[in-house]
Amino acid sequence: MNAGAFTDLKARFNAVRSRTEALAAVFTAEDLCVQTMPDVSPGKWHLAHVTWFWETFLLKPAQAGYTPFDPRFNYLFNSYYEAVGERHARPERGFLTRPGLNEVLDYRAHVDRAVSAWFDQADAEAVQGFRTVIETGFAHEEQHQELFLTDIKHVLSRNSFPEAGYPRQMQTPPQLAGARPDPVWIGFEGGLIEFGHEGAEFAFDNEGPRHKAWLEPFALASRPVTNAEFLAFIEDGGYQQAEHWLSEGWARMQEEGRSHPYYWRRQDGRWTHFTLHGEQMLHPDAPVSHVDYFEASAFASWAGCRLPEEREWECAARDMDPSQGRWADPDGLLEPQPLKQGSSFQALYGEVWEWTRSAYSAYPGYQPAEGAIGEYNGKFMCGQFVLRGGSCLTPPDHARPTYRNFFPPDAQWQMTGLRLAKDL
Repeated sequence: MNAGAFTDLKARFNAVRSRTEALAAVFTAEDLCVQTMPDVSPGKWHLAHVTWFWETFLLKPAQAGYTPFDPRFNYLFNSYYEAVGERHARPERGFLTRPGLNEVLDYRAHVDRAVSAWFDQADAEAVQGFRTVIETGFAHEEQHQELFLTDIKHVLSRNSFPEAGYPRQMQTPPQLAGARPDPVWIGFEGGLIEFGHEGAEFAFDNEGPRHKAWLEPFALASRPVTNAEFLAFIEDGGYQQAEHWLSEGWARMQEEGRSHPYYWRRQDGRWTHFTLHGEQMLHPDAPVSHVDYFEASAFASWAGCRLPEEREWECAARDMDPSQGRWADPDGLLEPQPLKQGSSFQALYGEVWEWTRSAYSAYPGYQPAEGAIGEYNGKFMCGQFVLRGGSCLTPPDHARPTYRNFFPPDAQWQMTGLRLAKDL
């Protein structure tokens, strides 16, 4: 490892850690201790958990004689790593009034100082030996930055008088009027194509190994489905038409009485939705968001189309530059923005995560990493679906064509939308 690469790793560590604290800085201690449903973790827990990751997987094994900030934190802030020991129950993270926010911030500062000192003292061979752990730590903290935003959004929405988390001036939308989808279709010949990550740059283990798969000719819509298009589905009785729904999804809609996407509200004859910038009017040309897999699948059926396979999405996106996406910025707009009609791909990155119809499973030849870090992805390959792209809540530099996000089919609180596909 050359000196420049060594310096870059330390600089990136400092940047990632600072960005997490910048996202949290606008909130009170009360905001950051609440858990509004089992899938939501308190902001304070996120701040501590990503710190626990660095302490557990880097400092303890790499720094001789390292003294943990508080040994009890291994129980409190371990998420799901069986090899690391027992843990506090996930649905009860909101019960943790102690440690308080100030102590969690002290914990972060303690670990940051220790990691910085390790970078200053370790030789190139030692840093290279932990490079995979370090780069996984960056990606892990970036994932939790996005989870922090989706979770605090849910927390704020459950207040009796929901307020903006990040006050920003948003575009005043025109009157929302439904229209049946009329996308521009971009076709692909298919064939035997290589997929998955390959090369020296970091990727999660579930993105590989590189392999070949056959694709039949297909087409993808040039843009994600918009609010206006989804409203047309609602007004046509889409939530009441069982023929468009998977059985489990239909049962959920009936049991929960759902009739529109999460965060949508009908007020005084107008549709609004809750955002991190407060209650806003729906913009007809912005991508619809916070729909689960069942809603996405039902809409695609109603539109006479389908959801893409994940390899179809990757095939379409491989020549697109992720850096052109609109990534999360605590000083920017943390909500999908209006799209323009066009004949080329729009918003493959940086507005909404896009559901695919691919079940999350292992690629041919996949082997999880050894040790506790191997629990990161592989053990969740059951009962979940793959999403591709990245949303306006995704951190910069966190997306690539091979990235495989995954959630259970009923997940609504994430910034999830859809893009239509069809066979040719």
